[in-house]
Amino acid sequence: MKRILIVKITSLGDVVLAQPVVADLRRAYPGVVIDWATDAAFAEIPGWNPGVSRVHRAPLRQFKRLRNRAGAMAILQSVQALRTHRYDAVLDIHGAYKSAIVAFLARARRRYGYESKALGERGAGFAYSHRMHRPSGIGAVEGMRASVANTLGYTLEPTPDFGLVVPAATAADTVPPLPPRTALFLHGASKDEKNWPIAHWVATGQALARQGIAVALLWNSDAEHTRALAIAAEIPQATVLPRLTLSECARVIASAALVIGVDTGLTHLAHAFRRPSVMIFLATSRNHFGIDAPGSAISLGDRGQCPTPEAVLAAAHEVLAGTADARSLPTATPGPAAVPPQPS
Repeated sequence: MKRILIVKITSLGDVVLAQPVVADLRRAYPGVVIDWATDAAFAEIPGWNPGVSRVHRAPLRQFKRLRNRAGAMAILQSVQALRTHRYDAVLDIHGAYKSAIVAFLARARRRYGYESKALGERGAGFAYSHRMHRPSGIGAVEGMRASVANTLGYTLEPTPDFGLVVPAATAADTVPPLPPRTALFLHGASKDEKNWPIAHWVATGQALARQGIAVALLWNSDAEHTRALAIAAEIPQATVLPRLTLSECARVIASAALVIGVDTGLTHLAHAFRRPSVMIFLATSRNHFGIDAPGSAISLGDRGQCPTPEAVLAAAHEVLAGTADARSLPTATPGPAAVPPQPS
């Protein structure tokens, strides 16, 4: 294989989780050129992977709302760019109509997609000349890795290599790196049912503060901003950061001593950057989406199960134990919350 196109369109977390496929392919095919096709909103992620040669930005918003000539031109230009090279293989590891269309438009000898039962939208199968078997009962990262490896016939290394490099700071950055010994709270999720109760965040932050670990909070929407302010108001010297770009978020995450987050793409990014991370699950499958790496990442909770602040603090203790911040470990007892339990 000389040139391969990987298609993973959305979302932020899924694009992050798919990155180890790049390192796998480069080990299997030394010298291979790997391109990536994704939604323009998430194109920065594969762009941070030195193993990716070119990122094709699918203008999905223009597809959905084609109202003017500029939108039509953006679509035409993206298709032309996609067809610049002929690929030995296109690997659609997304499995929906939007990814299948991209795979179909690419110039390729072989187009690989999942078997019908593993597709998110079964009609997507029209685009593929070859099918990949997706093993059941394993997590998202290993599922994508194994699907491609088993289909192309190479052996996987045991530990996934995300390969992402933290983007360099620019003069336009609005926030500096976090101070030493700062825990970053990623408290906002795309769906309300994924959110951990505010009182739990407060109890956790107060326990960290008593151990000399500062707390900073990210947000991306008005609702998340309101939530961040409510949490920070009850934690001594907690900081609510300004609204940041994705690249700025990445740099802040990479500078955190500890990341505690719900099931969101930024928490996956923290794990990819090898930051000590605790991921909290309430409405989605921990087994499928969780981050678990001995000494650096732990997932807690599950669909219908809400982890306690005590459990999160114990996990934070564990992931920090091997770092330079081990001298300031949180205890497993959060103490009384400053506010009564509230709905998430």
